[in-house]
Order: sequence, then C-alpha cells, then structure tokens
Amino acid sequence: MSFNGSGFMKSAPSSDPLKGGHNNQKTDPDVVNDVVNDVSFANDADICTDYRDFLYWLWEANPEIYEILRDSAEPYSARQQIFDYLEAAEREMLEQATPVHSLVRANTLECIRVMKNIIAPVYEEKTGVSSLTVLWELVNGEPEKSDTDVSMGFIMEFIHLFLGVAGNADIYPKNSEGERVLPEFLRLKGRNAALSRMKLLDRLGQKVNSYFTRYPSGLDQEIVQRRQKNRKRILRYFDASEEDWNDYVWQIRHVIRDLKPLQDLIELTPEQKKAVNTAAKNQVPFGITPYYLSLMDPDITLGYDHAIRAQVIPPLDNVLQMVEHRCDRNSAFDFMGEHDTSPIDLVTRRYPCIAILKPYNTCAQICVYCQRNWEIEEVLAPGALASPECIRDALAWFDRHPQVGDVLVTGGDPCVMRNKVIKDILANLALKKHVYRIRLGTRTPVVLPMRFTDELIDILSEFHKPGTREIALVTHFEHPSEITPEAMEAVQKIRKAGIGVYNQEVFTIENSRRFETCKLRRDLRLIGVDPYYNFNMKGKGETKRFMVPIARILQERKEEARLLPGLDRTDEAVFNVPRLGKNHLRAWQDHKLVMIKPDGSRIYEFHPWEKNIALTPTYFYRDVPIHEYLEKLSARGEDVRDYQTIWYYY
Repeated sequence: MSFNGSGFMKSAPSSDPLKGGHNNQKTDPDVVNDVVNDVSFANDADICTDYRDFLYWLWEANPEIYEILRDSAEPYSARQQIFDYLEAAEREMLEQATPVHSLVRANTLECIRVMKNIIAPVYEEKTGVSSLTVLWELVNGEPEKSDTDVSMGFIMEFIHLFLGVAGNADIYPKNSEGERVLPEFLRLKGRNAALSRMKLLDRLGQKVNSYFTRYPSGLDQEIVQRRQKNRKRILRYFDASEEDWNDYVWQIRHVIRDLKPLQDLIELTPEQKKAVNTAAKNQVPFGITPYYLSLMDPDITLGYDHAIRAQVIPPLDNVLQMVEHRCDRNSAFDFMGEHDTSPIDLVTRRYPCIAILKPYNTCAQICVYCQRNWEIEEVLAPGALASPECIRDALAWFDRHPQVGDVLVTGGDPCVMRNKVIKDILANLALKKHVYRIRLGTRTPVVLPMRFTDELIDILSEFHKPGTREIALVTHFEHPSEITPEAMEAVQKIRKAGIGVYNQEVFTIENSRRFETCKLRRDLRLIGVDPYYNFNMKGKGETKRFMVPIARILQERKEEARLLPGLDRTDEAVFNVPRLGKNHLRAWQDHKLVMIKPDGSRIYEFHPWEKNIALTPTYFYRDVPIHEYLEKLSARGEDVRDYQTIWYYY
C-alpha cells in the first residue's frame, strides 16, 4: 500500500468505521504496523483522493480509543474515559508481573504521557487547538467535511501514538513467531558471547559505513580534481591568476552579487534565476565568494553539492517574503528577539556570564537561513562597520558588567573586518580582567579560508594567553562536501597557534538524512574542528523550506550519533527559544509535546533555561509536520522506512 499527499490505494479494507461498522475482532497490531511502515510516498496510478481507507487503520491501531470516541455524545465527554483508559494502561505497564520488556515499557509510558498532554484541557486552552475534537469528528462527523480539514500527517501521528499507548509500537525487531527477542550474545558466555556480539557490531558498523559513502568529503581526490577545474574556469571568467585566487582581498572584491556572473558560471533553474534577480533588485542580501562557488559543479545533476547550493541560492518564496517585509524586517523576521535582549547598540545578552558583541553587520557571503540576515542590507555593505563611537560605547558596557566573562564577537562576520579593527577590538577586550574568553563567530574557514593569513594568525595569537585568556573560533560547516584542502589548511594554521576551532551546525533538510551529520562530525574531527552545537532549524516562516522536525534531530542523536566514538559526537542538539536562549534537546529535557494540529504539526512547550531559577514564561512552538518532512525525503530518493521510528521521538 502506498500514498502521497492524502491519497490512498483504492483497495479499501472490508470494514469502514466511518460507514457505521467496525470489526468485532481486533486486527493484529503487526498488520497495522506493516501497513503504515510500508509506505512508499511514490506516485501510483492506483492512488485515489479518499483517505478513509487509512482512517480504518487509525481506529484499528487502538480499537479501545475508537469505541470511546464513537460512543461519546460530544468530544469532552470522551475525555475522562480516555484518561481512565490511559491511567489503566499506565498502571498495567507498571505492574511487576507485566510480561513486557523494559524498553517496550519505557516507550509505552512515553506515548501515554504524550496522549495525556494532548487531551488535557490546559493545553487545549494554551494552544487554541483540540486534537481530541478532531478525532471525535473523524469518528462521528461528516467524513467529507473532515477530509478537507485533516491532513495525512495528523492521521499518521495518531496511528503511531495509538499503537504506542497500547504497547504495540514497531521499534524492536521480532522473530518469525512474532516475538521480540533479546540478542543471541546475551544468552551465551565467554568467547562465544564475544564472537556472537561481534557479528552484531559488524552489521552495525557496515551500516554506518554504507551511509558514509553516500556523503563524500571535499577532501576526496575525485572531488578535489573536479573543483580545481571549477577554479580555473572561474579564474578565466574574471581574468585572474592563481595568486589572485589565494588573496582574500581579491575574493572579497569579486563576490558575486547578482544573476549574470552566477548564471554564466553554473546552471540554475528558472525559479533560482528569478529568485537571485529579485533579490539583487530589491536589496535582499545575496552574495557568494568565488571560492565557495568553486565548490559547486557547473550543472545541477550530480547532487553531492546540493547542500552547498542550498545555503546561498535562495528559494523564491524566501526572497518574496523578504521583499514584502522590506520596511518592517526588523520586527517581522526578528525570530530570536534580538531587540528585546539588546541593552545597548551592538550588544546582545541572554545569559548571566555571556554576551554578544556585533561590530560588523555583513559577511563575505550570505546564508539563506541565517538568524540575522534580515539585519543585513547587502553583502559587504560599505557602511557595515559600526562607527568608532558606537564600538567604543559597546566595549565600555562590558566594563560596567564584570559578570560577563565570555564575549562572542559575531555579527555579521568579524573576520571580514580589516586586521587593524580586529586587533583594536581584541586589545580592548583583553584589558578587561574579567574577560577570560573571546570567541570569534565566523564562517570564513568555510567560505573564505584564505582569510587566515600569517598576519591574522599572529593577531589572534597575541591575545591567546593559556591560563589567563582564551581565543576561540566558532564556525559553521554544514556538510562534508564543504571540507576542502583549503579549509583544512586554514584550520590547521589556527590550531597550530594553540587556538581551538569549534563547529555549530544548523540542522536543515539539506543535511538531515541518515548519518549525514555523523559523517560531517567525523570529517571535521579529522581536520581539527571540534563539533560543538547542532542547532535545530530556526522556526522562521521565510525559511520553512529548510526546516526539519524536532523528532528527526532527536532520532539522529540517539540512533546515529550514539553509534560513533565519543570524540565524533561531542556536539549538543539545541533549540533556540526566542528571547530566552538555548534549550538542550535531550529526551524530554525542558520541552514536551502538548498538541498535534490537524495539519500534522506538533506543538511543543519549551521551558526556559531559567527553570528552577526564575519564574520565566514558557514558549509554545509549532513544528514542521513529520509526514511533510518524510515526503520531502522521499522526493529526494530516500527510503522513508529507514526513518520509521521518528514518530516515537518526542
């Protein structure tokens, strides 16, 4: 059985609960799991637009809940009965004699907890949504009306949740008799146990390696040679030399800002051409360094450079939203509440001991999903450097706040500033005895690695004093294909000066496939970069195309990163709560799933970092639907069955 959008196979089940009947005999949960997990998301001639067939499987996933909904006069009279059912199921899971494996029990209890949140009146009031009402209407309302309001994502969420609360989630494999069994090595002893376990570990290791081969590093010789050809082609276009190429000033002067050089050098889709042209004409920030352009193939058929293209070639809908809000970008796109956390111009502070200094308001090139690109008028804008008076006032602010010992100099990209300006700012901060760490937030190792000249390294080294003050670089590698010989050389020069380099990845649709981020971490370690944060994509409407469900980053952290050595998974998955700061996305830590909207999107309640310290408001976040995300992966050739446990990450 397969579906796409809200379509289903025409071969309907023999009984349709929406037409008044329901099987008296319960369907084997494995049958329901087989149906919902064997979904191809591919176009099919047998697909029809009526999704009532899959509603059948929704009710078969948990007939008890179906019967409560069916026999209730209105949604709210069903609430207490469902609570009673969930509490009984919870007690059963906690009974000592219950013959359930502890891991199955743990997942069941999590599903029960989620279901309780979803039907709780407090969360219906806070979110303005009632999943319970939607479910009741699907059973008792007019099917044709419900069909237009309820998405496939909603149905799939509740099929899995209903299976989960009944202890029937399809997470752990079963034998031919349908029994979940422990690995063979646990039944053996000594060398026999070790040899048996090696077979399992080998299979897991082979799985990891098979995925890694799908994501080549920019250090792979074939890719290095291809990019050398790209470089020569770009140099011919600009009538430049190899010496020019290695000069960061030449790179900055030749940043591509409009459509003509871009379409002359690489193939673009009609939509991309329109997007770039519209951006250039309407002061929507756009720019690509010649070096970064060389990482893209001339055509768009190879695919390994997809993540590189996606970061800098904006989608048309993104550009149109930026144009629409040209006059109110400061309020429309300030997702993180920068204005509400800025005590003085150029300074942002959300934590007791850390503050951000932003002296330079542009970059060598513009990332589409950047948290602050709405503040930038154009790439390398002439007036991007704050005035000497403004910088002086901002630096003086740190004198009045000795609690701040860690200063992140970012922007914009501070490493695009002239060496003298960088040195002056570092020298001023170094005079403040309470400042023990200065971080430079910069993408230049990725997009302009030749920026790290001997002179710049000497400046950084001058203020890096082990035992007294640390200088650190925090950068943004997004994909293994960005790791090049030039980037490695820049990182090694920095490391040889004793300065640490750390990576903050943004988790997007472009790097979220199975083990894609794991491959990035491993390759980063090999060139001397320590994984630091893995940011869940910001919930900004203009970048929705890039967003990934929270469940996917949790799945990656547990099922993929966990298989690798500790040094290859030293980053932390985080969600940035607007105005408040980072929330660590460990299982259930400071967030909980409280509702599912009819479109299939989950609503989470996030607790602030101040929890147990200060009474600070919580934040409700509407996530991208899991089903919508899986459709995108399927369109890119992924087998979505590889992601089937994603529904059970909350």
